[in-house]
Amino acid sequence: MSRTENVIRADYYEVLGVSRSASDQELKTAYRKLAMQYHPDRNPGNAEAEDKFKQCSEAYQVLADAEKRAAYDRYGHAGVSGVGGNGNPFAGMPDLGDIFGDLFGFNVGGGRKPSRVQKGRDVRFDKTIEFDEAVFGKEMEVFIRRMEACPDCRGMGSADGRGPSTCQQCQGHGQVRYQQGFFSIARTCNVCGGTGSVISDPCGTCRGDGRVQRDHKINVSVPAGVEEGTRIRYQGEGDAGRFGGPSGDLYIVLSVKAHQFFERDGNDLHCVLPVSFPQAALGAEVEIPTLEGATMLKIPEGTQSGKEFRLRAKGVPYLNERGRGDLIVQVAIQTPKKLTRIQKELLRQLGETLTVENTPTSRRLFDKVKEMFS
Repeated sequence: MSRTENVIRADYYEVLGVSRSASDQELKTAYRKLAMQYHPDRNPGNAEAEDKFKQCSEAYQVLADAEKRAAYDRYGHAGVSGVGGNGNPFAGMPDLGDIFGDLFGFNVGGGRKPSRVQKGRDVRFDKTIEFDEAVFGKEMEVFIRRMEACPDCRGMGSADGRGPSTCQQCQGHGQVRYQQGFFSIARTCNVCGGTGSVISDPCGTCRGDGRVQRDHKINVSVPAGVEEGTRIRYQGEGDAGRFGGPSGDLYIVLSVKAHQFFERDGNDLHCVLPVSFPQAALGAEVEIPTLEGATMLKIPEGTQSGKEFRLRAKGVPYLNERGRGDLIVQVAIQTPKKLTRIQKELLRQLGETLTVENTPTSRRLFDKVKEMFS
């Protein structure tokens, strides 16, 4: 019995090493693994590897086709007796370009007709805005540089405006087919680069690209509540596509300047308010700034350093939602560095009337207080 007869009579499921209920993806994975192992380019002069490659190719040819697989499951080899008989394991086979293309650098069998139409690239534009602009939003104009359709050739790339002509090397297929051993392979055409067409008389303005670089003004609406790194997408405002392809998108990426004394945490704002010892001890009303102007904050009698006060809805608006965060004010009692003789005497008199337990505390608390003042 010849090797060919052995290949034909072998059980296709056993050849691929899969069960009879294997899914299409399982079949494809098994075939890919075997093809990598036994491909003739990886086993030059190895007749056994060549036979196994033919065998697994024939098995996949049948099982990858729903009708052929059904006939094989019902009637066995008799139901698909015409498969593989012409010595070319790829005859009538499904498109295997996605299986072999990335393994060996060529395509097997047919393929989709190439097209020069290409989608334009996305464009990124970085914009720095003020802290208040991020909080309350802003309308602005920005100028971006992008690729636009050439006005002289109307995006076609040729001087006469008619566009590319069919490549004579590959006859518009984008691939040139060669016969290698028992099967044929197709390589990307080196004349048209796989597009199937060429521009013989390129436009003098865009040099055949169909696009030129231009500055473009666009109105940008920054919504209230954006933060560092927020991306605003404008669909179709990126680079123009080539030869009629769709345009890419524009992404405005925001960078927010730091505020003089406010720090942002999500939608809340934080600041530290210095107060004097008398204000903290006796209580006071002090003026504090907010993003919308000054307001009064009541400091209760006996307030300790580090005490936090929360001003509702004085923070950052929620992006695309109702409501705002809060403003959190932390009190820091300041100790004067220079005192007059009279001030020192008054403090001594006050100190004689006060009792404070100078009991050591944990280093953790000390570091926390130190960090607060720094």
